[in-house]
Amino acid sequence: MAAKLRSGTWGSPYHLLKVTVEPVFGQIKQARGFRQFLMRGLANVQVEWAVVCTAHNLCNLAAAR
Repeated sequence: MAAKLRSGTWGSPYHLLKVTVEPVFGQIKQARGFRQFLMRGLANVQVEWAVVCTAHNLCNLAAAR
């Protein structure tokens, strides 16, 4: 596993994570200002995260139009 992570070649699935998934979390944290959850409990956090992701997607959709 360590060798796979260290290789970081363009065809590596771990490299693709850096390109496709991680920028979304960075945008949510930096542009949307979401740094911590306001509610407690797994069910409440899941709902809050769904709202944050929906707001992020709607903002991206509005910007694309």
